[in-house]
Amino acid sequence: MSRKGIEGRNALAGELLAVSCALKEHRLNVGTAGNVSARCDGGFLMTPSGRLPERCSAADMVWMTKEGASEGAGGLVPSSEWRIHRDIYANIPEAGAVVHAHSPFATALACQRADIPPFHYMVALFGGGSVRCAAYATFGTQALSENVLVALAGRNACLLANHGMLACGRDLAHALAQAVELETLCEQYWRACQPGPPVLLSEGEMAEVLERFRHYGQ
Repeated sequence: MSRKGIEGRNALAGELLAVSCALKEHRLNVGTAGNVSARCDGGFLMTPSGRLPERCSAADMVWMTKEGASEGAGGLVPSSEWRIHRDIYANIPEAGAVVHAHSPFATALACQRADIPPFHYMVALFGGGSVRCAAYATFGTQALSENVLVALAGRNACLLANHGMLACGRDLAHALAQAVELETLCEQYWRACQPGPPVLLSEGEMAEVLERFRHYGQ
């Protein structure tokens, strides 16, 4: 690898660690839950398994090839959910980073195994008229990764049944912002459901919002 490539990977590892630590600050994760990755040099960098972010250094981030082979510092292994990240990068070209979290409201809704319907127009931020919930499978398995890809079809975020949430972004900052937005939306939906089922936007109303969101934030 060229010196430029090494320097680029090292800089990205620092950003990856910072985002991993930020998940706790945003109340998206507790302890060693969740994981973060970023596309880089024909593969991706990923947070290590079972390590508290605040006790990691940038050198602890694990490099993985697009086939799934890992190269961790000091024998560290990648998060058990590395298959999800590998398969997202292989199948969703626009994904430059992925955040997976066990945030309180998203996880509570995920345990209901139900999609988030168009109760608010900001649902469209995630690419469609709903935020889907991926079917349940044991964590760290290929089956779970395949279920996530189904839920992400035409979307950039989803819930994982009895597990948590996942958000993709064009880079690490965007993926973190998407995760924060999704948790906020989940809290709003949870609260809106307390008096009874909320009024949903129609397909036509959501189609208009989706068209407007084509240029949102550009």
